[in-house]
Amino acid sequence: MGDVRSEVREFLSSRRARITPEMAGLPAYGGNRRVPGLRREEVAMLSGVSVDYYVRLERGNLAGASESVLDSLANTLQLDDAEREHLYDLARAAGPERRRRTSPAGSLRPAVQQVLDAIDSPAWVRNGRFDVIAMNTLGRALYSPMIEDSRGPLNTARFAYLSPKAREFFRDYDKVLNDCAAMLRMEAGRTPHDPDFIRLIGELSTQSEVFRERWASQDVKQHRNGRKRLHHPVVGDLDLDYEAMELPGDPGFRLNVYTAPAGTPTADSLVLLASWAATREHQTTTPRGAAASS
Repeated sequence: MGDVRSEVREFLSSRRARITPEMAGLPAYGGNRRVPGLRREEVAMLSGVSVDYYVRLERGNLAGASESVLDSLANTLQLDDAEREHLYDLARAAGPERRRRTSPAGSLRPAVQQVLDAIDSPAWVRNGRFDVIAMNTLGRALYSPMIEDSRGPLNTARFAYLSPKAREFFRDYDKVLNDCAAMLRMEAGRTPHDPDFIRLIGELSTQSEVFRERWASQDVKQHRNGRKRLHHPVVGDLDLDYEAMELPGDPGFRLNVYTAPAGTPTADSLVLLASWAATREHQTTTPRGAAASS
């Protein structure tokens, strides 16, 4: 981590390796190709650049690459939206004006916490490295297994990969691990020099062989909306829809909100979760003896 040239080299070579000549519309001459995907010469030809120039790009020298070159390269390698964004992030990170990018602050403006508290659904704010910055009452209740098993600063990637409780909490456990590593890889393109991010990747890499495997795949993924299937120790199985939204006034922070259609078992379970959360909050804030003296 922190070595943008290495990130570029590994990403481009891994994307090139998965594209066969047939996928690229090229004739496959002979049956003994020494590379699993396209050759560098083929990528250069399809992208409209010289072989020497593409070799420099794949060696990590994306600085100065024009938008048209990046677009042609993305088309040749058949990158999806997340991969295209990652390629552009890497190109910006390789440039002199983006050698360092300031990490987002560790706390939110009070107004954002007010918004969280006004949302009548589980909601929380995280940064790009999955540190939990703030939560509302229902968010704390929903993710109570993670909070109770916290190993240092609250971080959903750390919980997913290092906590034994995560396998029971996330019903789609393997998918969560894949998505988590892919979204962290996206963040690597945005903030490759962030020391806290580098430390997190080091921690996960040294303590989880599964993370090392997922991280090495170079897969990237955007996190905008979808379905989250959880098993809560109090209210049972939950099938939640989530929306992940950027906070323009707080760059680097994302607001996650979880909901369920009215009339579904999960909607009923969220009502029970709210009741449990309110009772628990009351127990933690009511001084001893207050109830007896009232």
